[in-house]
Amino acid sequence: MAQAFVNSKIQPGKVVVFIKPTCPYSIRAQELLSHLPFKQGLLEFVDITAHGDTSEIQDYLQQLTGARTVPRVFIGQECIGGCSDLVNMHEKGELLTRLKQIGALQ
Repeated sequence: MAQAFVNSKIQPGKVVVFIKPTCPYSIRAQELLSHLPFKQGLLEFVDITAHGDTSEIQDYLQQLTGARTVPRVFIGQECIGGCSDLVNMHEKGELLTRLKQIGALQ
């Protein structure tokens, strides 16, 4: 069930971030991405604690990405990593380029 749930969220052209609302790294990733001009419906934050299978979701994220920590940031169908990876991409100017490539920005 966790696998189907995660896979249903990850889509081409969309940015999906798996988070825990109390995690400071999740909050930082949300703040960074929320300030960018995304097209409606192409940015989604998924609170994994809102589901009864949080641990199973994290186990599957580890299988998929190599880490079970949050946030796990997917640009399209590729996981770019966590918060520090997102911040690094942003600081290098690579994040906006990538988001434009997938058509996620206005």
